[in-house]
Amino acid sequence: MKALAIDCAVSRLTIAAKNEGKTCTCVYDIGMKQSEILVSSIEYVLSKVDLTSADLDYTVLTEGPGSFTGLRLGFSALKAIELAYNIPVYGISSLKAYEYSFAGLGLPIVTGIDANKDKFFARISDKYGNELLKDGDYEIEQIANELKDFNTIIAAGPDGFKLKKSLEENYPSQTNTLNIIIPGTSQCTTDALFTLAEKHIAAGKPSLKDYDGPVYLRESEAETVLKKKLTENA
Repeated sequence: MKALAIDCAVSRLTIAAKNEGKTCTCVYDIGMKQSEILVSSIEYVLSKVDLTSADLDYTVLTEGPGSFTGLRLGFSALKAIELAYNIPVYGISSLKAYEYSFAGLGLPIVTGIDANKDKFFARISDKYGNELLKDGDYEIEQIANELKDFNTIIAAGPDGFKLKKSLEENYPSQTNTLNIIIPGTSQCTTDALFTLAEKHIAAGKPSLKDYDGPVYLRESEAETVLKKKLTENA
């Protein structure tokens, strides 16, 4: 199939295009500068596999949780392609995408994205891929309690190491017998996005609707401030 994938959930932006057996992937670990290179990078990866946006069968992106700014940019770019060329857009949970590369290793997986304020966006799956803890915005204590009965687990995601360190430093009683494994290789999440999107397509699952947007799991700072003001003025 002919497709475009964007992982825009964190500051490490990954963009890939594939044309049947040919794939081009670009990774930008340059901080919060996605807006400066997103459009030109999409054009670049498409050109390297001899495609234009009009040629695509589908596009796919990490739909969240993650960075407010990054997710909005990714949705804007792919929705523009959808509007211009009627190309369906598929959204995949960021945490499921980060988990997918390690799902066949026969171990449970905890996947984490640093959500600041001593919290993580996280999910936990068993060794068969069954969801044990759904995608959520969790205090580190909540995650530690969920893991207290495990012996060995993989910590995946862009902030897997930070999650492991926080667990071991703050909740040693829950994790002192837990072997938390950090994968030794970086994840090419766009490969997972292609695979998961095509599973959705094969299963007849719908693409994103016009009104579908990022899955944030947490309100923005602006929303928090506005709610506080409304409450104070009520």
